[in-house]
Amino acid sequence: MRLMNKIKTLEPKVLWKLKCKLGEGTLWVKEHSSIYFVDIKKKNIFILNIKNNKKKILKVNKEIGFLAHIKGNIFILGLQGELRIQNLKTKKIIKSIYIEPEIKLNRINDGKTDPAGNLWFGTMDNLERKIERGSLYKIDRNLFVSKIDKKYMITNGPAFIDKFNFYHTDSGKKLIYKIKINKNNKIISKKIFKKFNLKEGAPDGMTLDKNNNLWVAHFHGACISIFNKKAKRIHQISLPAKNITNCTFGGQNNSELFVTSATKSMNKQEIKKYKFSGALFSVKTNMKGFVQKKYILSNAKKRSIL
Repeated sequence: MRLMNKIKTLEPKVLWKLKCKLGEGTLWVKEHSSIYFVDIKKKNIFILNIKNNKKKILKVNKEIGFLAHIKGNIFILGLQGELRIQNLKTKKIIKSIYIEPEIKLNRINDGKTDPAGNLWFGTMDNLERKIERGSLYKIDRNLFVSKIDKKYMITNGPAFIDKFNFYHTDSGKKLIYKIKINKNNKIISKKIFKKFNLKEGAPDGMTLDKNNNLWVAHFHGACISIFNKKAKRIHQISLPAKNITNCTFGGQNNSELFVTSATKSMNKQEIKKYKFSGALFSVKTNMKGFVQKKYILSNAKKRSIL
């Protein structure tokens, strides 16, 4: 029987000293040697090339929850009420798909690709009222959107074990679910994997390492917790920011963890105490992580829109 590696992490390093109101949406793009992330509320996309430390900030016209890579400079953006395929270099909008136009106060929040290259994303009430208006969706390679699950307060994640099994979070309920679907995208099992208590804050964005340990950001909790598949906390990383929002693996060996944070809902005393709130962090680890796949379009869709 092979022994699991004991997780080791170095002290978090501030990579980009920002004051993001709601930093989110970490995405490692290997071919650009860059970490991409967003500030939802300030409508910014940030790009940091970790080889030459070159930084870029791109403005969009709507609140943005995440982005996923298609090819070159073409990305799919999760915006308020809209999935948008866009060339970030030329700013050309290639395709818009409108999501929940009938729910005016909802917005897209977090999103990730699965191992087959489909894109999964969730919605939420933008006023963050305690109402179950959020849903989980999948968009396939033919741009067909399916609603997979509903009755969420604040959707976050997902993190995929394989194409049928994944973790998904309702931050509003402080719950992480473990979900199994069949080949027709029907949920056949949905169990509570972990419930956070008040002191721990709320589970936010998350990612998996190669041993299928789940790395979870704590909003209001100033840390990242690592849980094994039995939901036991096996490691914790403290950060000098109160609201930890999202994390992803990347870097040279996919063993560097990139972490976003937020100043949202913090008072002056808290900002003074957690002085790097809103920054982008990097944590060197001894674990290799799963790196998000590109969003894969079918050949027919590529020919028709790209």
